[in-house]
Amino acid sequence: MARVSCAHVDSVRRDLLAFALSLPEVVEDHPWAETVVKVGKKIFVFLGGEASASRVTVKLVESHGHALSIEGALPSGYGLGKAGWVTVPSDDEDVDLTLLCDWVEESYRIVAPKRLVALLDAASG
Repeated sequence: MARVSCAHVDSVRRDLLAFALSLPEVVEDHPWAETVVKVGKKIFVFLGGEASASRVTVKLVESHGHALSIEGALPSGYGLGKAGWVTVPSDDEDVDLTLLCDWVEESYRIVAPKRLVALLDAASG
């Protein structure tokens, strides 16, 4: 497998962060030296830290099985895996950014209050 440039990894991470921050009432936070995005006080996406910027962790229900079928994907550790959290690599040159954004949105919809999900639905028409 060809080595992926750091610029590519940083670009995917930036794009995922920008997408996550475009969702209603979210904030970026940095607990445990890791970039996360929260809706209210609940995390819906982990984007890694400086040493682990080549992965994304999301909570999935509908896409859980598909996400786990991606090479290198794993149920998330630290008690998250049993709750539907999946960690998928984001450093492949052929990474499907649209698919990752779909999973970020699915995770948001699972974690966010119903009123915010309704707001998101209304905005997307």
